[in-house]
Amino acid sequence: MVSKSTADLMAAFNINESYVDELPPSYNVGPTDTVPLILDRSSGEGAPVTRKLVTARWGLVPSWAKDPKGGARLINARMETVTEKPSFRKAASARRGLLVGDGYYEWDKTPGGGKIPTYLHGADDQILGFAALFEKWPDPSLPSNHPDKWLRTATIITTAAPDALGHIHDRTPPIVPQAMYTDWLDAATTSEADVRALLDSMPEPLLVPRVVSDRVNSVRNNRPELIQPAA
Repeated sequence: MVSKSTADLMAAFNINESYVDELPPSYNVGPTDTVPLILDRSSGEGAPVTRKLVTARWGLVPSWAKDPKGGARLINARMETVTEKPSFRKAASARRGLLVGDGYYEWDKTPGGGKIPTYLHGADDQILGFAALFEKWPDPSLPSNHPDKWLRTATIITTAAPDALGHIHDRTPPIVPQAMYTDWLDAATTSEADVRALLDSMPEPLLVPRVVSDRVNSVRNNRPELIQPAA
């Protein structure tokens, strides 16, 4: 979920340029929703690399896909195979970004087979930068100069959850620490070995779980009350 303003994101991640109108807060982000994405890119040949805030559709569509329908299934990419899988390896090499948010939801299993919705967030409620990949898919039905020719999509990388979180879910997204932003976003780092070294150096996420209302089970519910402790 993302509740922070564009100004908050720019300050927290030292962003130079924003291409994002003010996004409304979202407390229940779902696949194919529009999400804020941070990347380091040059604006043109010879121009300096700057940090940019853009938007992407959550659910990666590889550039070679025939259509964007499968993107809703590629909301996550496993860290263990992200440099090998055809859907992700090119993005892992050249198109790494940060998807940002206040936290995310998982569902803790009960002995009886039920599921308890749990909100995972930073200890100080700081804005989190999740390790992500992005792609730009060219719509073959549109001319090259059409403003909607290129669809930008993104996926969040996941890894095995540490012991402190593993009882809630066996996977968790790596949270990129501030000291690694520049290295992770550097488009000049392209070799599989170097990308794997970056992935392997990610620290374990330090997150705080909070049991919340089962209203979060429906993406139609999207209000601040969703992240409050359950009664």
